[in-house]
Amino acid sequence: MCGSNDSFVANKHLMQPKELVQLAEEFGSPLYVYDAAKIQSQYNRLTAAFSKVERLRINYAVKALSNVAILQLMKSIGSCLDTVSIQEVQLGLHAGFSPHQIIYTPNGVSFEEIEEAAQLGVQINIDNLSVLEHFGSKHPSVPVCIRINPHVMAGGHSNISVGHIDSKFGISIHQMPHLLRIVENTGMHINGIHMHTGSDILDIEVFLYAAEILFEVATHFKTLDFLDFGSGFKVPYKKDDIETDIEELGKKLSKRFNAFEKQYGRPLTLAFEPGKYLVSESGFFLAKVNVVKQTTSTVFAGIDSGFNHLIRPMLYGSQHFIENISNPKGKERFYSVVGYICETDTFANNRRIAEIAEGDLLCFRNAGAYCFSMASNYNSRYKPAEVLWKDGKGILIRERESFEDLLKNQIRLPD
Repeated sequence: MCGSNDSFVANKHLMQPKELVQLAEEFGSPLYVYDAAKIQSQYNRLTAAFSKVERLRINYAVKALSNVAILQLMKSIGSCLDTVSIQEVQLGLHAGFSPHQIIYTPNGVSFEEIEEAAQLGVQINIDNLSVLEHFGSKHPSVPVCIRINPHVMAGGHSNISVGHIDSKFGISIHQMPHLLRIVENTGMHINGIHMHTGSDILDIEVFLYAAEILFEVATHFKTLDFLDFGSGFKVPYKKDDIETDIEELGKKLSKRFNAFEKQYGRPLTLAFEPGKYLVSESGFFLAKVNVVKQTTSTVFAGIDSGFNHLIRPMLYGSQHFIENISNPKGKERFYSVVGYICETDTFANNRRIAEIAEGDLLCFRNAGAYCFSMASNYNSRYKPAEVLWKDGKGILIRERESFEDLLKNQIRLPD
């Protein structure tokens, strides 16, 4: 079940175009901007939806947007962290989180990295039987969460749906006898059960079906502290787009979770690990139009960026709402918005946008999640600056790269 966001254009963000233009003038373009108030409102909406649950824990998925200032903001509003690499663990600690506020869920990493995370004191989450057995044999006293693959595909694009039977993530529910034998033989302490079905959940009934599988798995372990249901909540990307009905999910899952907790006979924490849900709509990517080029069939708007800065449209086919904030009330025309990379890097094909002139500033919405975090230096281009809009002012949270940054760690051959 999904809800429709009819107010996408009018109310989707709290910042105004004139404020974004001012930030681009102050900090240059291309530029990433994040609205702290929108992050706070998304966090509040999620926690309100599950207010009937006594113990709720939100673990922000660091991979979505890992700037230290964003992590500090997450800490200030009450969030914990979900991490997938030792570097993300270290970023979280650097941002001021305590180890018990961080869960570490790697996939395919070295055993040494998992041990390093355990030594730092964070919650370990394991999704591989051989790793589980090895870790349990060496460190039976270290509490471990187990990531289950429920074989339920609740996400959208195949790249971000991770709960299906062919996924590399999680321990299959069909391997439960083997899993239980490992736990019994090693005497290890299992304190949590986890699942993640994938991003862009369209049908909460499918998600609830997967939750029932997690509840069933949990009955095999008697000393659990938490159940982690992952995330993948869909946010709207365009006018009239659908989104996960968080309120309906909260109502139904809370009721079922509370009933299970009573049946289980031990206090349990309900955990989620949202990334996109918290930061996607807070983000704006600003780029200046370098050229307007008319061909025999298309009008191209070429900007001072490319898929080196925003790869999602090319990688996932994602659609980011694009507006001309230099001419917001101009007559709409059809444009293909393209980048300056020496490959085809098309952000939008045949898109209706207010009339564009060279020098205009375009704004890409939903640029908070998996945008800067997937940026690169392809074509030896600099990564852009990042700015946090908080309490009515722009705060620089990452400087624009320079030529010196490109050369850093490179070593010239001797003359």
